[in-house]
Amino acid sequence: IEGHTKCIWSLACMDTNCNIMSASDDGSIHQWRRDGELMKKPWRSNRAGVGSMAVCPDETMVVSGSADGRLRLWNVKEGSMVGDPWGRHSAPVTCLDWSPDTREIASGSEDGTVRRWNPDTGLQIAPPIKTGHGRVHAVKYSPRGDKFASGGDGDVVCVWSKDGELLIEIKGHDHSVMSLCWSKNGAHIFSASRDMTIRQWQSIDGQELVVFRGHNNPVNSICLTRDERHLVSASSDYSVRIWDLETNVQVGDPLWHDDELLALAISSDEPYIASAGLDKKIYLWSM
Repeated sequence: IEGHTKCIWSLACMDTNCNIMSASDDGSIHQWRRDGELMKKPWRSNRAGVGSMAVCPDETMVVSGSADGRLRLWNVKEGSMVGDPWGRHSAPVTCLDWSPDTREIASGSEDGTVRRWNPDTGLQIAPPIKTGHGRVHAVKYSPRGDKFASGGDGDVVCVWSKDGELLIEIKGHDHSVMSLCWSKNGAHIFSASRDMTIRQWQSIDGQELVVFRGHNNPVNSICLTRDERHLVSASSDYSVRIWDLETNVQVGDPLWHDDELLALAISSDEPYIASAGLDKKIYLWSM
């Protein structure tokens, strides 16, 4: 699927209409049908590159974060921005996540902070958290929404309470942490790193359970399938790889692109994987 003019940083698969959303350094968010048809007009964020995007759990709203440090809220049905841009980080926004109850949005930035926002008002609900990561590359709420994890420059995954208290530092990677996801029961955290590995941890104490090796360049994005039988990863080595979580080994051959991969998403009914990156194209792969 082609249409963006610069690299694609973020992807999402919509459950309600099976469409795909993409956010790009060209300053736009596009919504596509699976056959590659562009839906409606692209959403534009004042020419600032869109480095991150997250879809609300009920899929009525999308929040985006841009190189200008601002967040923008979009109404999916109307295809328009809701109100004015919010606040601002002092550096580009690199990652976003909605809390499961939709009452909070967490944003991470190259300024090293995680900030939490009220989506109804666009105001911060707590002081910024100075993560110590340098640049924050990943933030993800737990399934219960009672805590969240962050990762970034350095080799540490941090787990925080909703009050912003550091609960645990998880150490084991040898380079920056680029992507995070939780198991449905909240017992495990998966992390992807520039050290070319993916690791599975116990969330309660940070014990390392599994190291997945196979990529030969940084791993930039990971997703769990809905049934949690497989983990999917996208890397700067131009490949998407699928991992069996019972055997902890790679399934089949890598799925190859023409350039480095930055973004990954899986449809809820799991017939396909969407992946994208520096070559400005979205690829769809059958599961």
